Amino acid sequence: MATPVQENLVQKNQEYASSFKSGDLKAPPSKKYAVVTCMDARIHAPTAFGIDLGEAHIIRNAGGSARDALRSLIISQQMLGTTEVLLIKHTKCGMATFKNADAHGVVEKQLGSECAKELEGMDFMPFADLDESVKEEVEWLKASKATVGAISGWVYDVETGKVREVK
Repeated sequence: MATPVQENLVQKNQEYASSFKSGDLKAPPSKKYAVVTCMDARIHAPTAFGIDLGEAHIIRNAGGSARDALRSLIISQQMLGTTEVLLIKHTKCGMATFKNADAHGVVEKQLGSECAKELEGMDFMPFADLDESVKEEVEWLKASKATVGAISGWVYDVETGKVREVK
């Protein structure tokens, strides 16, 4: 039996597909860039960042982590031709509200000691200072031999919808 979320997926996809006219788009993004941003549900990346279908790769993960996105960035750049990366973190990010030990404690409490052991040593990649985290991750990407091209860092404000560059 389908869940309400699954039913919504099917219904909304049928509506979308009924007028879909973009089946001829190529896999490489036409504007040759990738965005790394957070999975936060308050961020509608295509609208907030002015990205139309087929123009850019949007790579999302908890906290908009460059390290977590590296595998996807390598594929984006080396196999699909992107030449620029926008790293966009955001205000009021949950990743700035805890430390690794806190996350491990929640896992053990909610999922048990076997799961905690399985995830032992995992870095959940929290951060304390938003701008500093953007700067550090941009520098990490620039220093990596695995990334090429222009790399810039940004902060999206979830209250105003505005972005600002972090230098």
